[in-house]
Amino acid sequence: MKNTRGFTLIELMITVAILAILVGIALPAYQNQVQKARRADAVSGLMAAAQTMERCFTRMNTYAGCESRIPSSTEDGFYSLTSTPSDNGGKFTLSATPVAGSSQEKDSCGTFKFDNLGQRKVTGETSSDRCWGS
Repeated sequence: MKNTRGFTLIELMITVAILAILVGIALPAYQNQVQKARRADAVSGLMAAAQTMERCFTRMNTYAGCESRIPSSTEDGFYSLTSTPSDNGGKFTLSATPVAGSSQEKDSCGTFKFDNLGQRKVTGETSSDRCWGS
């Protein structure tokens, strides 16, 4: 009787099938968690931009002209920042839009918005509270 070592083809195929199932489940969950973590880039970028707008307002007594002090993108670069003053410089709305081609472009929160009254909104299908982390 011959003593054989190693795995049979069936054992190897079962192992490959189990690994494929695990990867099929784990990869989408991982990608979802990465998107959620990157939302913090939008939130921190908007909070820093709002702080800049408020500092500018205290000096100039208007938000008009303050938008030039806002960076064009967030620190990690996943969102682009824009500022829209309104009401003759008495109000502003900041937006953090996912950069085209980034993984955040497919995020269910969409564009984050923050205004001078502290109102937090999103344009996507997920609720604002969930996207903003509260």
